[in-house]
Amino acid sequence: MAKYLDPKADLTFKKVFGEQKDLLQSFLNAVLPLKEGTEIESLEYLSPEMVPENPAKKYSIVDVRCTDNHNRQFIVEMQMYWTEDFLQRALFNTSKAYVRPLEKGDGYDELRQVYCVSIINDIAFPNLKDEFYHRYVPANIEHPENTIKGFETIFLELPKFRPSSVSDKKMMVLWLRFLTEINEQTKEIPAEMMENKYISKAVGIVEQSAYTDAQRMAYDKFWDEIVSERTLMKGYFRQGHAEGHAEGRAEGLAEGLAEGEKKGRAEGLAEGRAEGRAEGLAEGEKKGRYDIARNLLAMGLPKMSVMQATGLTEEEIDKL
Repeated sequence: MAKYLDPKADLTFKKVFGEQKDLLQSFLNAVLPLKEGTEIESLEYLSPEMVPENPAKKYSIVDVRCTDNHNRQFIVEMQMYWTEDFLQRALFNTSKAYVRPLEKGDGYDELRQVYCVSIINDIAFPNLKDEFYHRYVPANIEHPENTIKGFETIFLELPKFRPSSVSDKKMMVLWLRFLTEINEQTKEIPAEMMENKYISKAVGIVEQSAYTDAQRMAYDKFWDEIVSERTLMKGYFRQGHAEGHAEGRAEGLAEGLAEGEKKGRAEGLAEGRAEGRAEGLAEGEKKGRYDIARNLLAMGLPKMSVMQATGLTEEEIDKL
């Protein structure tokens, strides 16, 4: 029984789409909104070295670049996880590819249409729960049907993809099933996938037997690095969230006290009491009202205000 590697990995993705022109052409024709008569008939690979590598995310993004018989450019990216800076990266790559062919003295009519297809193995747009296909073009806000031709960016969220959500593009479904269903746990390839010559060829490329031991080690290292990067990013997120929460809480209390001075002691004390209660609960019931009083005193709140906010007596406050 044949065993397979995941086509989303750096090694396999490049072997399927970066070395097989017919497969890349089939994939692009399937996922891009190309009008009848403007489909890709042939293509040539371009150098991927358009932007400097980011050492912190060198494993998380794989890309392939090409141009076709209509002189259009295409960028296909495989993004293993999503952060907001990847959106900016996609826009940067697309715009840079758009202006790159223009030499000094050339007219603007030399600019070529650019398509960027970002395949994302993560949730990038959580507010669009049932949509996995996202197409962006420069458009008039008040009249979105009026667009500026030049470049388009397509985002495909693989975790959201369901074959039933695409009714009119069979080839798109097959390619996305190839990317989402084939991995090390796959034991049998569905017949409808093997009946298609492009998908069948791609499946053959990701068979484990086609790779040397050294390539398998590189493949395993890729997934190890992906896990490490994702863990690192989650750590940064948690740290940033905690720091932001603490900073926001401190700023909120300071603003509340300042506003309380203007609007009257009653409002200020109410906000201080609410903030103190929240902090007391967060640190645990054991610390109680004495910890709240210490915090309020440390922030410069007058003794009388602390007494009113905590219910402690003046004698108790003096002992802190």
